[in-house]
Amino acid sequence: VQLQASGGGLVQAGGSLRLSCAASGGTFGSYGWFRQAPGKEREFVAADRWRGSSTYYADSVKGRFTISRDNAKNTVYLQMNSLKPEDTAVYYCAATRLVTGMLIREYVYDYWGQGTLVTVSS
Repeated sequence: VQLQASGGGLVQAGGSLRLSCAASGGTFGSYGWFRQAPGKEREFVAADRWRGSSTYYADSVKGRFTISRDNAKNTVYLQMNSLKPEDTAVYYCAATRLVTGMLIREYVYDYWGQGTLVTVSS
């Protein structure tokens, strides 16, 4: 199983980026995105349960970020709009075959991508 995250980069505040995470070697019930800013612990960003039946967002990104998936491509996306400097972090995608569980918790996920860096300049 491999998760390959991409799409990070440098963007000005107020701009947009779309992260992608391509999964191979399996099919997954739920996906999540987490991020880790310099000097901080990794935190939950967004999750998608069973093909979009339910989505979850951290309060800090609600209304600005959107998680979605393309099941045919085994790919999950994170559309990030109205980016702020405090969104600067390494973003990680994660996957689990489960469709239950607390998707805001890291322990639920079995597989993790390598991370992609998002830098938002002010």
